[in-house]
Amino acid sequence: MKESNLFFNSIKDFFTLKMLKYSTLPFLISIIILYILFFLIAGIGLDWMGTMDVSSTQTSIENGIPHTESFQAKLEGLSIIKFFSQYAVTSWIASFLVYAIGGFLTLYVSIFIAIIIVGFLTPYILKELQTRHYQDIEMIGFSNIFSSLFLILKYSLTMLILFIVLIPFYFIPILNIIAFNFPLYYFFHKMLSFDVSSNICTKEEDKQISYFNKNSLRFKTLMLYIISLIPFAIFFGAVFYVIYLGNTYFIFTRKLRLDNK
Repeated sequence: MKESNLFFNSIKDFFTLKMLKYSTLPFLISIIILYILFFLIAGIGLDWMGTMDVSSTQTSIENGIPHTESFQAKLEGLSIIKFFSQYAVTSWIASFLVYAIGGFLTLYVSIFIAIIIVGFLTPYILKELQTRHYQDIEMIGFSNIFSSLFLILKYSLTMLILFIVLIPFYFIPILNIIAFNFPLYYFFHKMLSFDVSSNICTKEEDKQISYFNKNSLRFKTLMLYIISLIPFAIFFGAVFYVIYLGNTYFIFTRKLRLDNK
């Protein structure tokens, strides 16, 4: 099947009533988790800022006699924000940092959370696809709850290590775009591929599909990841990602089983 046909067929599958119902769950759960995290992080941030001592000294000369004036103040919690807001430059810088860093972290966290949540829905989504298009393909699968939890921890830890290792590249223009996104794309690709393949084929079939179609699979997941960088797209698109990659794995599995007969 042509890639364009596969993509548009996946869109048709997505806009069925059952799939649309599934798509609301990642959205609602992600919003609730992000809402809770926002207030937790905001509280921790204010506690971490704690107090800030502000002092300044100004010397002026009047009638040949130097006069020194000192200003000292201790700012606590929200007072720090009020202090910065008094000046146009500091207010602009503070606002920029808050929105830029906050938006960046929210986007990354939302992708991370949505991929984990949709993993619990993957068996039901793939079962629906099988009923609609692939009744000739048995869903064998090779995972269990323990292996899934282990891989979530493994891929999460690897992602964190990559974030740390790539720190020197964060300060290099253009390269920093790749450096920022590569760790999360790694997690995105690994988890999405595992969730889909482990519900459809055997472990040996998964190895063969991954080996002979690795470039195709990476291109698909990279395209889906880029779509995820559009704000809020991941909330509704996570189910579509499973549908699109699910159709892909069903087709690869069918071909592989026919070739092995």
